[in-house]
Amino acid sequence: MSDTGGTRGAGPVGPGAGASPTGAGVRRRRRRWLRYTAIGVVVVVVGAAGAGWALYEKLNGNITSDDDTAAELARYEKERPTSLARDAQNILLIGSDSRSGNGNQKYGRDSGTERSDTTILLHLPADRRSATAVSLPRDLMVDVPSCRRPDGSRTSPTFAMFNHAFQSGGSACTIRTVEKLTDIRIDHHMVVDFHGFKDMVDAVDGVVVCLKEPIDDPAAKLRLPAGEVKLNGEQALGYVRARKTIGDGSDTDRMDRQQRFLGALVNKVRSNDVLLNPVKLYPVLDAATSSLTTDPGLASLRGLYDLVRGMRNIPTERVQFLTVPRESYAYNANRDQLVEPAAEKLFERLRMDAPLEVSKELPEDSGTKRSGSEPVGDGDRDRDAYGDSHNYESYEGSYDGSRGERDAGPDQEFVQDDGKSGAKRPEDPSLTPSPAPTFRGNTAAEDACG
Repeated sequence: MSDTGGTRGAGPVGPGAGASPTGAGVRRRRRRWLRYTAIGVVVVVVGAAGAGWALYEKLNGNITSDDDTAAELARYEKERPTSLARDAQNILLIGSDSRSGNGNQKYGRDSGTERSDTTILLHLPADRRSATAVSLPRDLMVDVPSCRRPDGSRTSPTFAMFNHAFQSGGSACTIRTVEKLTDIRIDHHMVVDFHGFKDMVDAVDGVVVCLKEPIDDPAAKLRLPAGEVKLNGEQALGYVRARKTIGDGSDTDRMDRQQRFLGALVNKVRSNDVLLNPVKLYPVLDAATSSLTTDPGLASLRGLYDLVRGMRNIPTERVQFLTVPRESYAYNANRDQLVEPAAEKLFERLRMDAPLEVSKELPEDSGTKRSGSEPVGDGDRDRDAYGDSHNYESYEGSYDGSRGERDAGPDQEFVQDDGKSGAKRPEDPSLTPSPAPTFRGNTAAEDACG
Protein backbone atom coordinates (compact mmCIF):
# COMPACT_ATOMS: atom_id res chain seq x y z
CA MET A 1 0.00 0.00 0.00
CA SER A 2 2.81 2.41 1.00
CA ASP A 3 4.68 1.64 -2.22
CA THR A 4 1.61 2.29 -4.24
CA GLY A 5 0.92 5.45 -2.35
CA GLY A 6 4.54 6.52 -2.71
CA THR A 7 4.48 5.96 -6.42
CA ARG A 8 1.21 7.91 -6.80
CA GLY A 9 2.73 10.81 -4.88
CA ALA A 10 6.02 10.88 -6.76
CA GLY A 11 4.51 12.38 -9.90
CA PRO A 12 4.83 11.19 -13.49
CA VAL A 13 7.90 9.16 -14.37
CA GLY A 14 7.69 9.36 -18.16
CA PRO A 15 6.48 11.60 -20.87
CA GLY A 16 2.79 12.24 -20.37
CA ALA A 17 2.50 9.81 -17.48
CA GLY A 18 -0.41 10.57 -15.17
CA ALA A 19 -1.82 13.23 -17.59
CA SER A 20 -5.61 13.11 -17.98
CA PRO A 21 -7.57 13.93 -21.24
CA THR A 22 -8.26 17.37 -19.79
CA GLY A 23 -4.79 18.01 -18.60
CA ALA A 24 -2.60 21.08 -19.15
CA GLY A 25 -0.42 19.34 -21.78
CA VAL A 26 -3.34 18.60 -24.06
CA ARG A 27 -4.65 22.14 -23.64
CA ARG A 28 -1.25 23.55 -24.63
CA ARG A 29 -1.05 21.29 -27.70
CA ARG A 30 -4.61 22.21 -28.70
CA ARG A 31 -3.81 25.92 -28.45
CA ARG A 32 -0.71 25.43 -30.61
CA TRP A 33 -2.73 23.43 -33.18
CA LEU A 34 -5.45 26.10 -33.31
CA ARG A 35 -2.83 28.82 -33.65
CA TYR A 36 -1.07 27.05 -36.50
CA THR A 37 -4.40 26.25 -38.20
CA ALA A 38 -5.48 29.88 -37.95
CA ILE A 39 -2.18 31.01 -39.43
CA GLY A 40 -2.63 28.47 -42.22
CA VAL A 41 -6.15 29.71 -42.97
CA VAL A 42 -4.93 33.31 -43.04
CA VAL A 43 -2.14 32.33 -45.42
CA VAL A 44 -4.64 30.55 -47.70
CA VAL A 45 -7.09 33.46 -47.60
CA VAL A 46 -4.37 36.02 -48.22
CA GLY A 47 -2.96 33.85 -50.98
CA ALA A 48 -6.37 33.49 -52.57
CA ALA A 49 -6.98 37.22 -52.25
CA GLY A 50 -3.58 37.88 -53.74
CA ALA A 51 -4.30 35.51 -56.61
CA GLY A 52 -7.69 37.16 -57.10
CA TRP A 53 -6.09 40.59 -57.17
CA ALA A 54 -3.42 39.36 -59.56
CA LEU A 55 -6.09 37.95 -61.89
CA TYR A 56 -8.07 41.19 -61.66
CA GLU A 57 -4.98 43.22 -62.50
CA LYS A 58 -4.17 40.91 -65.42
CA LEU A 59 -7.68 41.20 -66.88
CA ASN A 60 -7.74 44.92 -66.22
CA GLY A 61 -4.38 45.34 -67.94
CA ASN A 62 -5.52 43.36 -70.99
CA ILE A 63 -7.81 46.15 -72.18
CA THR A 64 -6.32 48.75 -74.50
CA SER A 65 -7.54 52.32 -73.99
CA ASP A 66 -8.14 54.23 -77.23
CA ASP A 67 -6.95 57.63 -76.02
CA ASP A 68 -6.17 58.89 -79.54
CA THR A 69 -9.80 58.46 -80.59
CA ALA A 70 -11.01 60.26 -77.47
CA ALA A 71 -8.72 63.19 -78.23
CA GLU A 72 -9.79 63.36 -81.87
CA LEU A 73 -13.50 63.27 -80.98
CA ALA A 74 -12.95 66.05 -78.46
CA ARG A 75 -11.69 68.25 -81.34
CA TYR A 76 -15.08 67.92 -83.02
CA GLU A 77 -17.31 68.01 -79.96
CA LYS A 78 -19.33 70.98 -81.25
CA GLU A 79 -20.22 69.06 -84.42
CA ARG A 80 -21.36 65.91 -82.65
CA PRO A 81 -25.05 65.11 -81.99
CA THR A 82 -26.57 65.77 -78.59
CA SER A 83 -27.93 62.81 -76.62
CA LEU A 84 -31.71 63.09 -76.47
CA ALA A 85 -32.42 60.21 -74.07
CA ARG A 86 -30.92 60.31 -70.61
CA ASP A 87 -29.25 57.08 -69.44
CA ALA A 88 -29.64 55.38 -72.84
CA GLN A 89 -26.34 54.16 -74.33
CA ASN A 90 -25.20 53.79 -77.94
CA ILE A 91 -22.09 51.66 -78.40
CA LEU A 92 -20.31 51.13 -81.71
CA LEU A 93 -18.85 47.62 -82.06
CA ILE A 94 -16.17 47.40 -84.73
CA GLY A 95 -14.68 44.16 -86.05
CA SER A 96 -11.29 44.98 -87.52
CA ASP A 97 -9.87 43.03 -90.47
CA SER A 98 -6.31 43.98 -89.53
CA ARG A 99 -3.71 41.35 -90.48
CA SER A 100 -1.22 42.69 -87.97
CA GLY A 101 -1.03 41.22 -84.50
CA ASN A 102 -0.76 37.71 -83.12
CA GLY A 103 -2.15 35.05 -85.45
CA ASN A 104 -3.81 37.43 -87.93
CA GLN A 105 -1.23 37.30 -90.72
CA LYS A 106 -2.61 34.07 -92.20
CA TYR A 107 -5.81 35.87 -93.23
CA GLY A 108 -3.98 37.92 -95.83
CA ARG A 109 -1.15 40.34 -96.43
CA ASP A 110 -0.69 43.16 -93.92
CA SER A 111 -0.86 46.30 -96.07
CA GLY A 112 -0.39 48.58 -93.09
CA THR A 113 -4.06 49.57 -93.07
CA GLU A 114 -7.22 47.99 -91.75
CA ARG A 115 -10.92 48.20 -92.48
CA SER A 116 -14.02 47.58 -90.45
CA ASP A 117 -14.98 44.07 -91.51
CA THR A 118 -18.13 44.31 -89.35
CA THR A 119 -19.71 47.32 -87.65
CA ILE A 120 -22.70 47.12 -85.29
CA LEU A 121 -24.50 49.95 -83.53
CA LEU A 122 -25.69 48.60 -80.17
CA HIS A 123 -28.48 50.57 -78.50
CA LEU A 124 -29.19 50.03 -74.80
CA PRO A 125 -32.36 51.85 -73.68
CA ALA A 126 -32.52 53.75 -70.42
CA ASP A 127 -34.65 51.05 -68.77
CA ARG A 128 -32.21 48.29 -69.89
CA ARG A 129 -35.12 46.01 -70.76
CA SER A 130 -33.87 45.31 -74.27
CA ALA A 131 -30.84 45.61 -76.52
CA THR A 132 -30.90 46.38 -80.24
CA ALA A 133 -27.92 45.63 -82.49
CA VAL A 134 -28.01 47.26 -85.93
CA SER A 135 -25.53 46.08 -88.57
CA LEU A 136 -24.10 48.77 -90.86
CA PRO A 137 -23.04 47.34 -94.26
CA ARG A 138 -19.40 47.90 -95.10
CA ASP A 139 -20.39 48.63 -98.75
CA LEU A 140 -22.88 51.34 -97.79
CA MET A 141 -22.18 54.62 -99.62
CA VAL A 142 -21.85 57.43 -97.08
CA ASP A 143 -20.34 60.87 -96.53
CA VAL A 144 -16.98 60.43 -94.78
CA PRO A 145 -15.71 63.64 -93.14
CA SER A 146 -12.14 64.92 -93.12
CA CYS A 147 -10.26 62.61 -90.75
CA ARG A 148 -6.84 62.35 -89.18
CA ARG A 149 -4.66 59.59 -90.62
CA PRO A 150 -2.32 57.51 -88.42
CA ASP A 151 0.64 59.57 -89.69
CA GLY A 152 -0.98 62.84 -88.56
CA SER A 153 -2.04 64.09 -91.99
CA ARG A 154 -5.69 64.68 -92.78
CA THR A 155 -7.97 63.30 -95.48
CA SER A 156 -10.43 65.32 -97.54
CA PRO A 157 -14.19 64.83 -97.08
CA THR A 158 -15.40 62.18 -99.52
CA PHE A 159 -18.41 60.12 -100.55
CA ALA A 160 -17.26 56.52 -100.30
CA MET A 161 -17.98 53.05 -98.93
CA PHE A 162 -18.57 52.99 -95.19
CA ASN A 163 -15.53 50.89 -94.32
CA HIS A 164 -13.31 53.51 -95.98
CA ALA A 165 -13.77 55.56 -92.79
CA PHE A 166 -11.98 53.04 -90.59
CA GLN A 167 -9.20 52.61 -93.10
CA SER A 168 -8.69 56.36 -93.34
CA GLY A 169 -8.98 57.47 -89.74
CA GLY A 170 -9.66 54.50 -87.48
CA SER A 171 -12.35 54.51 -84.80
CA ALA A 172 -12.66 58.30 -84.59
CA CYS A 173 -13.41 58.61 -88.30
CA THR A 174 -15.87 55.70 -88.15
CA ILE A 175 -17.71 57.20 -85.18
CA ARG A 176 -17.97 60.62 -86.82
CA THR A 177 -19.22 58.99 -90.04
CA VAL A 178 -21.91 57.05 -88.15
CA GLU A 179 -22.97 60.14 -86.23
CA LYS A 180 -23.21 62.12 -89.48
CA LEU A 181 -25.25 59.33 -91.08
CA THR A 182 -27.66 58.68 -88.18
CA ASP A 183 -27.58 61.83 -86.02
CA ILE A 184 -27.13 59.44 -83.07
CA ARG A 185 -24.58 60.25 -80.37
CA ILE A 186 -22.07 57.41 -79.92
CA ASP A 187 -21.29 57.07 -76.21
CA HIS A 188 -18.72 54.25 -76.33
CA HIS A 189 -16.91 52.08 -78.82
CA MET A 190 -15.13 48.72 -78.88
CA VAL A 191 -12.79 47.26 -81.49
CA VAL A 192 -12.02 43.53 -81.72
CA ASP A 193 -9.75 41.76 -84.24
CA PHE A 194 -9.77 38.28 -85.80
CA HIS A 195 -7.69 36.70 -83.06
CA GLY A 196 -9.88 38.06 -80.28
CA PHE A 197 -13.05 36.75 -81.93
CA LYS A 198 -11.58 33.25 -82.27
CA ASP A 199 -10.43 33.22 -78.64
CA MET A 200 -13.91 34.20 -77.44
CA VAL A 201 -15.52 31.28 -79.29
CA ASP A 202 -12.89 28.82 -78.09
CA ALA A 203 -13.25 30.10 -74.51
CA VAL A 204 -16.93 29.07 -74.44
CA ASP A 205 -16.01 25.69 -75.95
CA GLY A 206 -17.52 26.42 -79.33
CA VAL A 207 -20.89 27.56 -80.67
CA VAL A 208 -23.50 25.39 -82.40
CA VAL A 209 -24.98 26.42 -85.77
CA CYS A 210 -27.20 24.61 -88.27
CA LEU A 211 -26.27 24.42 -91.94
CA LYS A 212 -28.81 23.74 -94.66
CA GLU A 213 -26.08 22.46 -96.97
CA PRO A 214 -22.37 21.60 -96.77
CA ILE A 215 -19.80 24.40 -96.96
CA ASP A 216 -16.55 24.16 -98.90
CA ASP A 217 -14.89 27.58 -99.02
CA PRO A 218 -11.12 27.51 -99.62
CA ALA A 219 -10.87 31.29 -99.27
CA ALA A 220 -12.38 31.15 -95.78
CA LYS A 221 -10.51 27.91 -95.02
CA LEU A 222 -13.87 26.38 -94.17
CA ARG A 223 -15.18 22.89 -94.86
CA LEU A 224 -18.26 21.83 -92.92
CA PRO A 225 -21.01 19.19 -93.32
CA ALA A 226 -24.72 20.00 -93.45
CA GLY A 227 -26.78 19.83 -90.28
CA GLU A 228 -25.99 20.75 -86.69
CA VAL A 229 -22.32 21.68 -86.33
CA LYS A 230 -20.31 22.91 -83.36
CA LEU A 231 -17.84 25.54 -84.55
CA ASN A 232 -14.51 26.23 -82.88
CA GLY A 233 -12.94 29.67 -83.06
CA GLU A 234 -11.18 29.20 -86.39
CA GLN A 235 -14.28 27.72 -88.01
CA ALA A 236 -16.53 30.41 -86.55
CA LEU A 237 -14.33 33.17 -88.00
CA GLY A 238 -14.52 31.60 -91.45
CA TYR A 239 -18.29 31.12 -91.09
CA VAL A 240 -19.07 34.76 -90.26
CA ARG A 241 -16.63 36.14 -92.86
CA ALA A 242 -17.45 33.84 -95.80
CA ARG A 243 -19.53 35.46 -98.51
CA LYS A 244 -19.50 34.06 -102.03
CA THR A 245 -19.89 30.35 -101.21
CA ILE A 246 -22.67 30.54 -98.60
CA GLY A 247 -26.28 31.51 -99.23
CA ASP A 248 -26.90 33.92 -102.10
CA GLY A 249 -23.42 35.45 -101.91
CA SER A 250 -24.63 38.86 -100.78
CA ASP A 251 -23.28 40.95 -97.93
CA THR A 252 -26.86 41.14 -96.60
CA ASP A 253 -26.97 37.37 -96.26
CA ARG A 254 -23.58 37.44 -94.55
CA MET A 255 -24.77 40.06 -92.04
CA ASP A 256 -27.86 37.96 -91.28
CA ARG A 257 -25.54 35.00 -90.66
CA GLN A 258 -23.32 37.09 -88.37
CA GLN A 259 -26.36 38.21 -86.37
CA ARG A 260 -27.62 34.66 -85.90
CA PHE A 261 -24.17 33.55 -84.79
CA LEU A 262 -23.85 36.43 -82.31
CA GLY A 263 -27.25 35.47 -80.89
CA ALA A 264 -26.01 31.92 -80.35
CA LEU A 265 -22.81 33.24 -78.77
CA VAL A 266 -24.81 35.46 -76.41
CA ASN A 267 -26.86 32.45 -75.33
CA LYS A 268 -23.72 30.37 -74.75
CA VAL A 269 -22.01 33.05 -72.65
CA ARG A 270 -25.16 33.66 -70.59
CA SER A 271 -25.67 29.97 -69.87
CA ASN A 272 -25.09 28.82 -66.30
CA ASP A 273 -22.47 26.41 -67.60
CA VAL A 274 -20.24 29.43 -68.26
CA LEU A 275 -21.29 32.21 -65.90
CA LEU A 276 -21.42 30.02 -62.78
CA ASN A 277 -18.22 28.11 -63.49
CA PRO A 278 -15.07 30.12 -62.60
CA VAL A 279 -12.88 27.66 -64.52
CA LYS A 280 -14.82 28.44 -67.71
CA LEU A 281 -15.60 32.07 -66.95
CA TYR A 282 -11.99 33.21 -66.55
CA PRO A 283 -10.89 32.16 -70.07
CA VAL A 284 -13.92 34.01 -71.47
CA LEU A 285 -13.00 37.15 -69.56
CA ASP A 286 -9.35 36.80 -70.52
CA ALA A 287 -10.20 36.36 -74.21
CA ALA A 288 -12.69 39.23 -74.18
CA THR A 289 -10.41 41.71 -72.45
CA SER A 290 -7.30 40.72 -74.41
CA SER A 291 -9.03 41.44 -77.70
CA LEU A 292 -10.60 44.76 -76.79
CA THR A 293 -9.60 48.29 -77.66
CA THR A 294 -12.14 50.66 -76.14
CA ASP A 295 -12.74 54.29 -75.28
CA PRO A 296 -11.24 55.32 -71.91
CA GLY A 297 -14.65 55.11 -70.22
CA LEU A 298 -14.79 51.34 -70.81
CA ALA A 299 -11.07 50.56 -70.65
CA SER A 300 -11.23 48.86 -67.25
CA LEU A 301 -12.98 45.91 -65.65
CA ARG A 302 -14.97 48.37 -63.60
CA GLY A 303 -16.16 50.21 -66.68
CA LEU A 304 -17.10 46.99 -68.45
CA TYR A 305 -18.78 45.64 -65.33
CA ASP A 306 -20.93 48.74 -64.97
CA LEU A 307 -21.99 48.34 -68.60
CA VAL A 308 -22.72 44.62 -68.40
CA ARG A 309 -24.43 44.82 -65.01
CA GLY A 310 -27.28 46.80 -66.53
CA MET A 311 -27.70 44.18 -69.26
CA ARG A 312 -27.68 41.04 -67.15
CA ASN A 313 -31.47 40.81 -66.80
CA ILE A 314 -32.39 41.45 -70.44
CA PRO A 315 -34.28 38.36 -71.69
CA THR A 316 -32.85 36.81 -74.83
CA GLU A 317 -36.07 37.47 -76.73
CA ARG A 318 -35.44 41.19 -76.21
CA VAL A 319 -31.87 41.03 -77.57
CA GLN A 320 -32.66 42.10 -81.14
CA PHE A 321 -30.56 42.00 -84.32
CA LEU A 322 -31.30 43.77 -87.61
CA THR A 323 -29.57 45.38 -90.57
CA VAL A 324 -30.11 49.02 -91.43
CA PRO A 325 -32.64 49.23 -94.28
CA ARG A 326 -30.56 49.24 -97.47
CA GLU A 327 -30.80 48.51 -101.17
CA SER A 328 -28.54 48.42 -104.18
CA TYR A 329 -26.83 51.77 -104.85
CA ALA A 330 -28.34 53.52 -107.86
CA TYR A 331 -24.97 53.99 -109.64
CA ASN A 332 -23.22 50.75 -108.69
CA ALA A 333 -25.00 47.45 -108.11
CA ASN A 334 -22.11 46.25 -105.96
CA ARG A 335 -22.63 49.06 -103.41
CA ASP A 336 -25.47 49.88 -101.01
CA GLN A 337 -27.58 52.89 -100.16
CA LEU A 338 -30.16 53.49 -97.42
CA VAL A 339 -33.84 52.77 -98.02
CA GLU A 340 -35.82 55.84 -97.04
CA PRO A 341 -37.89 56.66 -95.09
CA ALA A 342 -37.38 53.30 -93.35
CA ALA A 343 -33.75 54.00 -92.39
CA GLU A 344 -34.55 57.42 -90.92
CA LYS A 345 -37.45 55.93 -89.00
CA LEU A 346 -35.06 53.42 -87.43
CA PHE A 347 -32.53 56.12 -86.56
CA GLU A 348 -35.27 58.29 -85.07
CA ARG A 349 -36.43 55.45 -82.81
CA LEU A 350 -32.89 54.96 -81.54
CA ARG A 351 -32.32 58.70 -81.03
CA MET A 352 -35.52 59.03 -79.04
CA ASP A 353 -34.98 55.74 -77.15
CA ALA A 354 -38.36 54.60 -78.45
CA PRO A 355 -39.25 50.90 -78.71
CA LEU A 356 -39.11 48.88 -81.91
CA GLU A 357 -39.72 45.24 -82.80
CA VAL A 358 -38.05 42.76 -85.12
CA SER A 359 -39.52 39.84 -87.01
CA LYS A 360 -38.31 37.39 -89.64
CA GLU A 361 -41.47 37.91 -91.66
CA LEU A 362 -43.56 41.08 -91.69
CA PRO A 363 -47.32 41.10 -92.23
CA GLU A 364 -48.61 41.76 -95.75
CA ASP A 365 -50.35 44.93 -94.58
CA SER A 366 -47.17 46.25 -92.99
CA GLY A 367 -47.60 49.70 -94.50
CA THR A 368 -43.93 49.92 -95.45
CA LYS A 369 -43.25 52.89 -97.68
CA ARG A 370 -40.54 53.09 -100.32
CA SER A 371 -40.76 56.86 -100.68
CA GLY A 372 -42.60 59.70 -99.00
CA SER A 373 -46.09 58.50 -99.90
CA GLU A 374 -45.85 55.52 -102.25
CA PRO A 375 -46.95 52.30 -100.48
CA VAL A 376 -45.14 49.08 -101.27
CA GLY A 377 -47.08 45.86 -100.98
CA ASP A 378 -45.69 42.53 -99.87
CA GLY A 379 -45.22 41.47 -103.47
CA ASP A 380 -43.31 44.61 -104.40
CA ARG A 381 -40.47 44.70 -101.91
CA ASP A 382 -37.19 46.50 -102.42
CA ARG A 383 -34.85 44.19 -104.29
CA ASP A 384 -31.09 44.57 -104.44
CA ALA A 385 -28.54 43.43 -107.00
CA TYR A 386 -28.21 40.01 -105.41
CA GLY A 387 -31.92 39.27 -105.46
CA ASP A 388 -32.41 39.95 -101.75
CA SER A 389 -35.91 41.08 -100.90
CA HIS A 390 -36.52 43.49 -98.05
CA ASN A 391 -39.64 44.67 -96.30
CA TYR A 392 -38.10 46.68 -93.58
CA GLU A 393 -40.70 48.18 -91.30
CA SER A 394 -44.30 48.63 -90.37
CA TYR A 395 -45.62 51.78 -88.73
CA GLU A 396 -48.59 54.12 -88.66
CA GLY A 397 -48.37 57.62 -90.13
CA SER A 398 -46.21 58.91 -92.95
CA TYR A 399 -43.22 61.10 -93.69
CA ASP A 400 -43.06 64.29 -95.69
CA GLY A 401 -39.63 63.25 -96.98
CA SER A 402 -37.49 65.36 -94.59
CA ARG A 403 -35.37 63.93 -91.79
CA GLY A 404 -37.31 62.85 -88.75
CA GLU A 405 -40.57 64.57 -89.79
CA ARG A 406 -43.51 62.28 -89.18
CA ASP A 407 -47.20 63.08 -89.33
CA ALA A 408 -48.38 63.45 -85.76
CA GLY A 409 -51.08 61.17 -84.47
CA PRO A 410 -54.21 62.59 -82.85
CA ASP A 411 -52.63 62.72 -79.42
CA GLN A 412 -49.16 63.89 -80.44
CA GLU A 413 -47.72 67.25 -81.31
CA PHE A 414 -44.24 67.41 -82.80
CA VAL A 415 -42.04 70.46 -82.38
CA GLN A 416 -38.59 71.40 -83.65
CA ASP A 417 -35.74 70.81 -81.20
CA ASP A 418 -32.86 73.19 -80.47
CA GLY A 419 -31.70 72.99 -84.06
CA LYS A 420 -28.48 71.13 -83.40
CA SER A 421 -29.61 67.75 -84.60
CA GLY A 422 -32.33 68.75 -87.08
CA ALA A 423 -34.64 66.08 -85.64
CA LYS A 424 -38.25 66.44 -84.62
CA ARG A 425 -39.36 65.22 -81.24
CA PRO A 426 -42.59 65.18 -79.21
CA GLU A 427 -43.32 68.14 -76.98
CA ASP A 428 -43.83 65.57 -74.24
CA PRO A 429 -40.90 63.06 -74.35
CA SER A 430 -43.10 60.41 -72.72
CA LEU A 431 -45.24 60.29 -75.86
CA THR A 432 -43.98 57.91 -78.53
CA PRO A 433 -45.58 56.67 -81.73
CA SER A 434 -47.73 53.58 -81.22
CA PRO A 435 -47.59 50.79 -82.12
CA ALA A 436 -43.84 50.26 -82.20
CA PRO A 437 -42.60 49.79 -85.78
CA THR A 438 -41.43 46.35 -86.83
CA PHE A 439 -38.21 45.81 -88.80
CA ARG A 440 -36.96 42.64 -90.40
CA GLY A 441 -34.55 40.91 -88.02
CA ASN A 442 -34.21 38.23 -85.38
CA THR A 443 -33.60 37.82 -81.64
CA ALA A 444 -31.06 35.91 -79.55
CA ALA A 445 -33.90 33.67 -78.32
CA GLU A 446 -34.44 32.16 -81.75
CA ASP A 447 -32.99 28.67 -81.99
CA ALA A 448 -30.26 28.58 -84.60
CA CYS A 449 -31.33 25.02 -85.36
CA GLY A 450 -35.07 25.65 -85.18
